[in-house]
Amino acid sequence: MKFFKTWLAVVGLLAAFFLVGPAPAQAAPYCGITWGSLAKTAGIGSTATITNVRAGRHACFDRMVIDITGHATGYNVRYVSNVTSPGSGMTVPLRGGAYLQLTVLAPAYNASGNATYQPANRNELVNTSGYATFRQLAMAGSFEGRTTLGLGVRARLPFQVFLLDGPGNSTRVVVDVAHRW
Repeated sequence: MKFFKTWLAVVGLLAAFFLVGPAPAQAAPYCGITWGSLAKTAGIGSTATITNVRAGRHACFDRMVIDITGHATGYNVRYVSNVTSPGSGMTVPLRGGAYLQLTVLAPAYNASGNATYQPANRNELVNTSGYATFRQLAMAGSFEGRTTLGLGVRARLPFQVFLLDGPGNSTRVVVDVAHRW
């Protein structure tokens, strides 16, 4: 009787496996990226000042870095239908299928009101030709201790934002946008 119950259990499990099938395999995330595309916000405002914006290409993502002199902790990065200039609310024209608005809670000017970051071309902070994801990086403006940048990207793709300290008395806000989902 014991053998019969064991045999019946095995036959039942095999029947269930063949009738229902194995659990569907989940696709592995692209390059291990699990960031998502929802807004990312952190920190508070700072008197540290923005001094440079740069970008680089990596195997799985494009990277933008905002250099800040001093200690900064605050940012707000999100996909928007249009990037707008702080203060005026004017739309900043950008190339791309989707737009990230990056607001760093630090000014691009010092306590005397002098600019600490003056790009040669506010509409083309970085040459993005040859980038897989980035289409255009533009300065929207710096107003009331906040600096807004617009990043035109190929499509609404996963992104991450984080802060790096150093070298010296500096902070970097890093934005990575994946090449694909």
